[in-house]
Amino acid sequence: MTPEQYVQQKAAASGSSFYYAFLFLPPPRRAAITAFYAFCREVDDVVDEVTDPGIARTKLAWWQSEVAQAYAGSPSHPVLKALMPCAASYGIEQHHLQSVIRGCEMDLEQTRYLDYPGLQRYCHLVAGVVGEVAARIFGQTQPQTTEYAHKLGLAFQLTNIIRDVGEDAMRGRIYLPVNELQQFDVKAHEILQRKHSERFVALMRFQAQRAHALYDEAMALLPAPDKRAQKPGLMMASIYRTLLREIEADDFQVLNQRVSLTPVRKLWLAWKVQALGRVA
Repeated sequence: MTPEQYVQQKAAASGSSFYYAFLFLPPPRRAAITAFYAFCREVDDVVDEVTDPGIARTKLAWWQSEVAQAYAGSPSHPVLKALMPCAASYGIEQHHLQSVIRGCEMDLEQTRYLDYPGLQRYCHLVAGVVGEVAARIFGQTQPQTTEYAHKLGLAFQLTNIIRDVGEDAMRGRIYLPVNELQQFDVKAHEILQRKHSERFVALMRFQAQRAHALYDEAMALLPAPDKRAQKPGLMMASIYRTLLREIEADDFQVLNQRVSLTPVRKLWLAWKVQALGRVA
């Protein structure tokens, strides 16, 4: 299996909404974003799939040294062998990859966030930086597009947090800020035991409103000259925001089930942005 085949398989197997947006890119950009996305999946899987925190830390330390080695000209992992030929062309720098790894390390160090600013710092590493790299690959020409990408990445991550509350609870993690749990009188043990209540719904409605506001802010920040190039990001926004609305319509039944869109629906939403320029 070639490095290119490896990253393609990794991206396709994830079933992520991101994959559907990649399909509409020209081959060189599609190759770059697929390799970068596969890298993000690799390091994220270390935290999600390795049960021993010590082993997970060792694996992330290996990735840190592998990234440094790759930028020194000697990548050994197929993901970085696929990514390195694209790095210079699209401005993918070593600190971008190291930031993603650092964000995954945070998952090993803490399972709670006291407040929203603390959560934002985590989201910046695991989603904002990813958005910044993606915007460069898609064809960014305006400096302000970076701010748009960070804001959109934060919106995506908050949507993921809302969707995955139940799954994260099974791993002993609660990303919802502690002071906001207190504000809505939701106890941590209720989430860990996955108890749905009116108080929980009110808390989640508050989280969803914040995510919607971020989507709106991101769209307002995207400069007109970059709108065409950034269509893949707009496709992802359409898919993620539709997912968020489905979760809201289902009264936030996220503690005991995972709400998702079918592949056909994701492809349809992506095509509508591509063909009609409409974001749902």
